[in-house]
Amino acid sequence: MTSPVTSTTSTTSTTTATTATAEAALGTRDRLVRTASRLMQHGGYESTPVKQLVKEAGATLGSLYHFFPGGKQELAVAALDFGDREFAEVLAAGLDSRTDPAEAVEAVTVLLAEALRDSAWRDGCPVTATALESVGRLPDLQAACARAFANWQRLVEEKLLASGVAEEDARDLAATVINTLEGAEMSAQVTQSQTPLLVAGRHLSRLIGSYTG
Repeated sequence: MTSPVTSTTSTTSTTTATTATAEAALGTRDRLVRTASRLMQHGGYESTPVKQLVKEAGATLGSLYHFFPGGKQELAVAALDFGDREFAEVLAAGLDSRTDPAEAVEAVTVLLAEALRDSAWRDGCPVTATALESVGRLPDLQAACARAFANWQRLVEEKLLASGVAEEDARDLAATVINTLEGAEMSAQVTQSQTPLLVAGRHLSRLIGSYTG
């Protein structure tokens, strides 16, 4: 029988190899952005060395500054915008999978939990991983994180409005959903368990149901 450690290592290696193959097929700029996003998922902005980033992207330092004259910070903003779009795609997929918004939000948590598990708990949200270290220090990164949170809240708010929830309630509920999802995702990574996300999904569903039922 394969040990859990061996299984996890194998899963991580396979995921990394698949990601590297996919990134190799992209142009240099896209490889830099996606590699930066992936590394920031794992350790945030400060823990993403430029040399490692360039090496893993199969690029050169010169190409980084060619596409991003502002250097690492400018690349990080592009990586956060990419992470914003990636998370929005998962969010939209879950929200569109059910007509009832309460069931839809719970479906989102299942998708997030499965994605985290399949990545051996490594691929969280680069926006969340970077948000706190940017506050008051890196205004461009902080603004990119704020944009991402606003975009995600807008997607949830639109779902709620379409289901007949009053505008003010929809806005407040959307903020609650995104804040809860981000915290639950971080907890799931730390505990290496889907439970925080699944529990959050059940309770968010009940909360939303109290407005729509």
